[in-house]
Amino acid sequence: MLLLRVFNTYISVVKHPTYVAVRTMSNASVSIKFRWGLTPSDPEQQPVLIVGQASHLNTLTWDDVRCKLEPRVSEEAWRRGLQCMSGPGGDSCELWPRAATLAWLPARRSRHAAPARPHALAKLVRGTQRNSDESIVLVCRKRDCLASAVSIARSFPQFAARSAAAPPAPAARTVSVEILLVHEDKAGGESEDEGVGSLDPALCDNALSAEELSTLQDAADATRLAARITDTPANIMDVDKFIEEAFQVAKELDIPEPTVIRGEELRTRGFGGIYGVGRAAACPPALVALSHCPPGATDAVAWVGKGIVYDTGGLSIKARASMVGMKGDCGGAAAVLAAFRVAVRARPTVRLHAVLCLAENAVGPRATRPDDIHQLYSGRTVEINNTDAEGRLVLSDGVVYASRDLKAETIVDVATLTGAQGTATGKYHAGIVSNSARLEALCVAAGLRCGDLAHALPFAPDLHYCEFTSAVADMKNSVADRNNAQPSCAGLFILSHLGFEFPGRWLHVDMAAPAHSGERATGYGVALLSVLFGAHTQSRLLRALAPAPAIG
Repeated sequence: MLLLRVFNTYISVVKHPTYVAVRTMSNASVSIKFRWGLTPSDPEQQPVLIVGQASHLNTLTWDDVRCKLEPRVSEEAWRRGLQCMSGPGGDSCELWPRAATLAWLPARRSRHAAPARPHALAKLVRGTQRNSDESIVLVCRKRDCLASAVSIARSFPQFAARSAAAPPAPAARTVSVEILLVHEDKAGGESEDEGVGSLDPALCDNALSAEELSTLQDAADATRLAARITDTPANIMDVDKFIEEAFQVAKELDIPEPTVIRGEELRTRGFGGIYGVGRAAACPPALVALSHCPPGATDAVAWVGKGIVYDTGGLSIKARASMVGMKGDCGGAAAVLAAFRVAVRARPTVRLHAVLCLAENAVGPRATRPDDIHQLYSGRTVEINNTDAEGRLVLSDGVVYASRDLKAETIVDVATLTGAQGTATGKYHAGIVSNSARLEALCVAAGLRCGDLAHALPFAPDLHYCEFTSAVADMKNSVADRNNAQPSCAGLFILSHLGFEFPGRWLHVDMAAPAHSGERATGYGVALLSVLFGAHTQSRLLRALAPAPAIG
């Protein structure tokens, strides 16, 4: 099959030689639009990819798809293409050279994988992209629409900055995702409901309303937003620029401007974690909070994101190879900001807050040293024994701010926190820790429904919190034994500042590995938060996909 082409752009260098001003970005010119049903088009003029599970594709008649294939592809060629679908799936065949492709997803899925097969879908979409307007015919069940939409969206990353010496960037183009819904099935006797739970009747009506299509569009666009922010290097996406992104989201949503606590104000107000991590950088650290408070709402939810725009490791500096890619250490804050945009557009029924903990963990004369002691916003003191364990410091300030100042009873922190997460739960599943067994289970189920997979880690403060024992402060910031459940311990550090007796619900999402696929950000977390709290919105689709109310 054809390989993914390389898109190009132009950049212009500004006065400081290490900074670039991006004028055109490769896939920024790609617009993705979703619709229900097919519109006629000639594949020679608008290439088409028809993709779905083999069992679903085999339910289609020639009349269902001929408007996307004629006059280039005959009914006989279509039927021969269907006959090619064999093996485990994740493959494709061309019905017309470089213009019409049939692709099929794996037939079976394991109980810890998403029924929508989003990872296989993304791989197929990336491998069949064309350098022109194109159509993707998505054949799926309604329950899989959102996970599939997000998967397609993350296949078209927005950030790139190639030099003017490269070939010209392609013109703006549109990817039209046209959805054909099929009825529920239980292929091969295997229950697709395992781990997912029972279906809301709204997912069985085999139709997509304008409002539901709008929700798909919002989730896809927000996923691309989160991925773009995460992909953008720190000489462009510094703390200043990230704050601009937050203000832009607030403007789009027509909500009050974000609250910004920054620089020396962080120190004077007691945010020793964020201030200590970011004080060595040229661009001062900040805590940014966006809020949407519908009239009459009583419950309060806060999403807290780690936004380390670049992580050198500080004075506990990373090795050369380990530092590459650390522009992506802001993926948690990017996901929180983008998910907040989805949720507010879905008209939440709770007071919703997005708290962004922004800093650059830089090396310099003012950098935090190992052995320094910082007092965090909780009032607790932390002995620094590893400046590269900085994310938990900024998040601890963020969750306490969410509880103390925003009065949130349900708090979720989202972060690319530990490399050990990838060892514990792999490249596709975030590792989660929670003081609530119910919220933990709902998060796992929401991940299966939306494609942002999650897997529970041990919650055992009585066994693990002792790793932070300090002789001179309330705690250290890094574990004594790196072989003792590092991802769980990192989450417990954050909870300890709320207090292990915290009466509310707390969930920690460590997404270090699934935040990236290769060298590209995935926008992980946007769909997970949107579906996990979907029952607390007025979106019909998000309410139907939510496994149960997250509050209660």
